[in-house]
Amino acid sequence: MQHRYIPMTEEDKQAMLKRIGVESTEELFADIPEEVRFNGDLNIKPAKNEHELKKELMQLADQNVNLQSHTSFLGAGVYQHYIPSIVDHVISRSEFYTAYTPYQPEISQGELQAIFEFQTMISELTGMEVSNSSMYDGGTALAEAVNLSAGQTRKKKVLVSKAIHPESLEVIHSYAKGPNLEIVEIDVKDGLTDLEQLENELDEDTASVVVQYPNFLGQVEPLQKVNEIISKQKKTMMLVSSNPLALGYLTPPGEFGADIVVGDAQVFGIPAQYGGPHCGYFATTKKLMRKVPGRLVGQTVDEEGQRGFVLTLQAREQHIRRDKATSNICSNQALNALASSVAMSALGKQGVKEMAVLNMKKARYAKKKFEEAGFDIVYSGSFFNEFVVKVNHNIKQLNQKLVDKGYIGGFDLGRVNSEWEQQLLVAVTEIRTKEEIEQFVTELGDMNG
Repeated sequence: MQHRYIPMTEEDKQAMLKRIGVESTEELFADIPEEVRFNGDLNIKPAKNEHELKKELMQLADQNVNLQSHTSFLGAGVYQHYIPSIVDHVISRSEFYTAYTPYQPEISQGELQAIFEFQTMISELTGMEVSNSSMYDGGTALAEAVNLSAGQTRKKKVLVSKAIHPESLEVIHSYAKGPNLEIVEIDVKDGLTDLEQLENELDEDTASVVVQYPNFLGQVEPLQKVNEIISKQKKTMMLVSSNPLALGYLTPPGEFGADIVVGDAQVFGIPAQYGGPHCGYFATTKKLMRKVPGRLVGQTVDEEGQRGFVLTLQAREQHIRRDKATSNICSNQALNALASSVAMSALGKQGVKEMAVLNMKKARYAKKKFEEAGFDIVYSGSFFNEFVVKVNHNIKQLNQKLVDKGYIGGFDLGRVNSEWEQQLLVAVTEIRTKEEIEQFVTELGDMNG
């Protein structure tokens, strides 16, 4: 047999044509003029059987550099972390991976409870009162937060730090076109948001200020100082994009007065997967909970007093009422949110903290080794698990040489800012060993000389 799945038979085809009252497949295309139809053969290879096709595709896939064949020091928003084995086991259960939209609570309690637990854990990590049931990714979550702030304050100006992820910045600009928001970018100074410029740009027309914690350069933004500046304008909101693993150790943004905290839960239980799909989160205060995009799951009791879960505060129709809707988001990443929930549950509160501390310790060990090897570390401020290294050569070429040695190098910051040419953003997570770090520094040092 050439096919894993039996294709449609000729009898099936004839039955379908008869059902719709058509004599032949040709008749289906009768309305398309003969002169515009393609009557030749497509320039593609002849069809192969399943075994041959699978072999060819595997050969093509093997040309990719992956996290099994190479040791990675690449972060910049997508990270390689430890994933408890139970994660794949749970999300592979059919009642979870086939679930879509739990509108009927009487048959969706398992899915609803899983979402509720995700919301609870994200709220605890961020220090916020309410979290939604996940979003597409961190970038869209941040853009949704920007639009929410403009709608809530009825102001059009938003101050956005250039130290946020550059792709998130692009998404914000795209989202801002519809409501015609004015996006003012705040420069980076010594690896952090330029607070002097932020204060000068802040005025009574400012809806919100957007910062990342830790920021794209790995530095930990001084949220207390940011909040002190923002508080000078009563209605201006503070929006923070944050790596939730870092919040296992760092003070949560909620304690600094953040109005909305967003980010990507990829760090918990979700593989890098060549950049997606991942899982955005959106956490805020009770004051804003009716404006939250996406879904919210609430806990209640049934008529017998048993605990139950249900979508709450908003109906799906809210998301399809065009100008009256709070958001056009009406779906989420439930399966990936479940993966994150399982990972966080397996690690536990203490485990998440220990994992965060390991990231910090190993990153600092790597920084020390780079300094001992004669490299310049660009920024001297506090950081989580990423830092910037200055190199002497073209980073694209260096990274290609590193691939040949079995390493995935850091992110070339010159790709997003010409002022950051020959600066390498290096990420060190808890799974990197002492030997891997030392050998990576040695290899890069030999190439950089």
